[in-house]
Amino acid sequence: MATTAAAAAATRRSVFLGVDVGTGSARAGLFDEEGKLLGSASSPIQIWKEGDCVEQSSTDIWHAICAAVKAACSLANISGEDVSGIGFAATCSLVAVDADGSPVTVSWSGDSRRNIIVWMDHRAIKQAEKINSSNSPVLQYCGGAVSPEMEPPKLLWVKENLQESWSLVFRWMDLSDWLSYRATGDDTRSLCTTVCKWTYLGHAHMQQSEKDSRDMEACGWDDDFWEEIGLADLVDGHHAKIGRSVAFPGHPLGTGLTPVAAKELGLIAGTPVGTSLIDAHAGGVGVIESVPESDTEDKENDKEAICHRMVLVCGTSTCHMAVARSKLFIPGVWGPFWSAMVPEYWLTEGGQSATGALLDHVIENHVASPLLANRAASQSVSVFELLNKMLESLKHDLNTPFLAALTENIHVLPEFHGNRSPLADPLAKGVICGLTLDSSEKQLALLYLATVQSLAYGTRHIVEHCNAHGHKIDTLLACGGLAKNPLFLQQHADVIGCPIILPRESESVLLGAAILGAVAAKKYSSLGEAMKALNSAGLVIHPSNDPRIKKYHDAKYRIFRELYEQQLAQRSIMADALA
Repeated sequence: MATTAAAAAATRRSVFLGVDVGTGSARAGLFDEEGKLLGSASSPIQIWKEGDCVEQSSTDIWHAICAAVKAACSLANISGEDVSGIGFAATCSLVAVDADGSPVTVSWSGDSRRNIIVWMDHRAIKQAEKINSSNSPVLQYCGGAVSPEMEPPKLLWVKENLQESWSLVFRWMDLSDWLSYRATGDDTRSLCTTVCKWTYLGHAHMQQSEKDSRDMEACGWDDDFWEEIGLADLVDGHHAKIGRSVAFPGHPLGTGLTPVAAKELGLIAGTPVGTSLIDAHAGGVGVIESVPESDTEDKENDKEAICHRMVLVCGTSTCHMAVARSKLFIPGVWGPFWSAMVPEYWLTEGGQSATGALLDHVIENHVASPLLANRAASQSVSVFELLNKMLESLKHDLNTPFLAALTENIHVLPEFHGNRSPLADPLAKGVICGLTLDSSEKQLALLYLATVQSLAYGTRHIVEHCNAHGHKIDTLLACGGLAKNPLFLQQHADVIGCPIILPRESESVLLGAAILGAVAAKKYSSLGEAMKALNSAGLVIHPSNDPRIKKYHDAKYRIFRELYEQQLAQRSIMADALA
């Protein structure tokens, strides 16, 4: 009987489950052994926004995940027995739980459900400034300064403002680590989350290989740093509250799914679960090897080829991921992070704090927005598709030489939520230059185009800055919601002058999470091997070869850079006036 069951298991197809918790929803996707999506589903999650404070509930998120996993399995006609491995990805939000695993509030409201400080929360700007004034050596590994979006400033904020909560918390976890802990009962943290968001020095493990996959004692914490910033209590108990052990992404956790979690998810107890990734980094894993097949290269060139690529994970915000074989210190850009995405490579992580969120903001706050939304709904297209069509018509009607030239008199600085990279200025503000009394749909279309272009100029600034400090980026790969917008992609290709490769599967973050499950299930010997097997290239967007377009964007890029310099000068003038 057992032999028959083993034989059946051996012949059964392998299906890998990826779970991704974004800002607004939890999603689940099932993939086969070729990396093809078999089915996916999503479930909304609750969010509370009050000023700079943005909060969520881990209980609500887990319920949403369970609903999404069951719906995806039903849609794909996959049973729990078919799922060979599971991986989780999530935003880099901060979760607080007590000794029983119950939520502890991080909210002024005192609402115990609200136990997550969401990644985009900017309540801890003053705490970030205080930490950066310490000039701790760990800061050189996050671009010279922590962001208020990282965890140490948020932890310091809670200690300073919510003392009762601070004393109750037994575990502080990044959301993706909490998900794998909730699924397995294993408290091991990911090198991705700890290194990128907690100042953990992953290169303390450089002598350990991904192939010796095991829980590693967390020897990369800098105790002096925590003591210096006023969080010495987090060092207690071998860092019990923030992570005693770490592992490479994809490392199998515990004994797989616990019986309780398996029942809630509709899966089988013991199913392998891989160590998690932050959602953007899962997008990187799901796309960075999605390059058109070329002649077989020798292994050394192959190891180097990945270093010429940058992945844009474009959603509410955009993350810019590039890897290198040696550590590159780049002012204002996060990293170098050892093994935080691709094991045994150094990760550089640039970013824009508001991209999809900015386009939504610009469109929804325009007086013509309701009319536009109604028209889009009546035509069964998205607002973006309608705006893109309107721009093509405007180009034709105005006899403009090329579409980008429609914005010659509108210039945008997109720092509506501060600048993450490469200026690392959370106080930066957005600018729109060239407004008139026109409030028509056509004017909104032009403002939308100028905003898209400004995001492309921001990415160009990041790429140029990284290359000036040792990177060799010449190819972009894009995934996420904005990568489904052809105007967004073409403007980026033209502005940066690089081809942009899209993956065959558009759900790259889900695929990246599923790859963690495939590695945990021992279907592949390493994350790199799994990426090569399951990544696949799709459409390639090439930059225009029209020299007029390059000249135009070079001119607008110069204005883009000047807008920030002018803002700094204005900030200084006003500071003097108020001194």
